[in-house]
Amino acid sequence: MRQRAIRNLANLVTEKATPTRVLDAAAGGKNNFFADRDAVRRYDSAAAVSATAAREVHGFLARVIRHLSSVGTDQHLVIGSGVPGGLPAGRLLHDVARAHPLTPSARVVYAESDPMILANAHATIEPITDLVRVVEGEAREIDALLGDRIVNTFIDWDRPVGILIVSGHSILDDEEFRYVVKRLGQAGPPGSHLGLLQATLDGIPAELLPAVYDLIAMTLPGYATRDRERLAAVLDGLDLVDPGLAWVSQWRPDDHCGPITPESSGNYGALAVLH
Repeated sequence: MRQRAIRNLANLVTEKATPTRVLDAAAGGKNNFFADRDAVRRYDSAAAVSATAAREVHGFLARVIRHLSSVGTDQHLVIGSGVPGGLPAGRLLHDVARAHPLTPSARVVYAESDPMILANAHATIEPITDLVRVVEGEAREIDALLGDRIVNTFIDWDRPVGILIVSGHSILDDEEFRYVVKRLGQAGPPGSHLGLLQATLDGIPAELLPAVYDLIAMTLPGYATRDRERLAAVLDGLDLVDPGLAWVSQWRPDDHCGPITPESSGNYGALAVLH
């Protein structure tokens, strides 16, 4: 494990921001560098919503996991930044799953491509629980990820699985995104669920859009945002659970959800049941 962590860190690039670490920085985590914190500062100078967006993203993912636990799903594949820093102890997704009385032994596989997040997860999560695995992988290489030995053996693919795509922002092409969704839909047995999160610029005032586009190109090149229409096309044909495609702050909000402008979350979310 130590050698694996060292190998991951050898691939680390610190002078450029990454979406995973920017989200971590916005949430007050420590798995980030100056470039990531500077990106947060730049976004907040245009519209001070980074911390709100990070909080709402984490809240949405937790509510999805609690919903899946309530229907008895006790194994999950989380693709993207499922292991952020800045969360209190016991608030990571595997903790949320195991806190539900129906799924006390829930298993979670996190797939992550950022070397820092990988190294930290290998060092701080895997050693203390036998119910979590962290693998190197990403949505853009979905066939390789689904062929991973740990993904195939740690998860029982003959039973329902909760699959979450947290990193839709990494897929620029809509056709490729549709392939990823289709591939995961085929992999999950009946009764499984497929959820996804997608950053959007819907809700940004029109006069700010040129500056925001320039800022994304400067700080996070290759970061894909989608409007509601494009994302709905990616999800076409899926059986979405209520409330369907929604701002993450409006996806089954609970008592812990504060009153915010939905657009401030900066992300859409959805969950589909697989038949």
